Amino acid sequence: MRVTRTIVALGLWLAAAVPGVALAQSAAQPDKSQYTLFNPVPDALVRDFSTDRPPKANSPNTIDAGHFEYETDLVNFARLQTGSTRTDTLLAPNPTFKLGLTNSIDLEVNAPTVVGIHTFDSTAGLSSTMWGIGDVYVRTKVNLWGNDGGQSALALIPYVKAPTAPAGIGNGAVEGGVIAPLSFTLPQGFTLLFNSEVDALKNSADDGRHTNFMNLVNVSHELVKTVTLYVEFWSDFNNDPVQKTTQYSADFAVTWLVRPNLQLDAGIDVGLNRVTPTVQVFAGLSQRF
Repeated sequence: MRVTRTIVALGLWLAAAVPGVALAQSAAQPDKSQYTLFNPVPDALVRDFSTDRPPKANSPNTIDAGHFEYETDLVNFARLQTGSTRTDTLLAPNPTFKLGLTNSIDLEVNAPTVVGIHTFDSTAGLSSTMWGIGDVYVRTKVNLWGNDGGQSALALIPYVKAPTAPAGIGNGAVEGGVIAPLSFTLPQGFTLLFNSEVDALKNSADDGRHTNFMNLVNVSHELVKTVTLYVEFWSDFNNDPVQKTTQYSADFAVTWLVRPNLQLDAGIDVGLNRVTPTVQVFAGLSQRF
């Protein structure tokens, strides 16, 4: 928890220091407040393509008003080894659809995806496989500053989960939370991104609720003009009253901007303790219209 607290404290300190700088730069930013879902931002004024994948981090930038975007895993595979039990999880695909409502607000829906879970106990020699659809997540991203330029950007992303997954894949509960992505433009073309998240999740043993806290720090850099590398440290503390768990992972990803509105990506997340998936590998696609 010491690492998590350090990340949160650093993010809050930087956030407190930034608003004055961001406001001072706002005069140089284009005024797109007149554009809406029904009066789309002209193509010449749309901001650079900025997705919420491939790392676990979310971007503070929204979709331009009147524009549509999808971001999806083409394949996502994770393996968790707990003692003699190995659990493999496969998602294919995992689409999120986004629609720009105003210059600073968009609507996002993570649609049901095909989920396969295979469990094998090497000691007992038993295995099981289950297929089904996942839960549906609906989010709204609200950018507070930095959408169209400046040295920093901040957004709030409240979300709610609809329990569409069957037992064994989901927990059958409505859950929700809020995410706060905060980014900074650094010298030499680097970008620093903090995400803090708090969730209200169903208890594993009853219908009560408990808190879950997620924090991460992400650094990205353009290797060449259309290829960007991401390195990330992620932590998650689940305050379930029956069994509290803390997960850590080191995440690595790369994107290739094939065209201004088309991006391919791939990555790997490496678990740093026994309760975190040992490895997670994925490849995906994002496109804006």
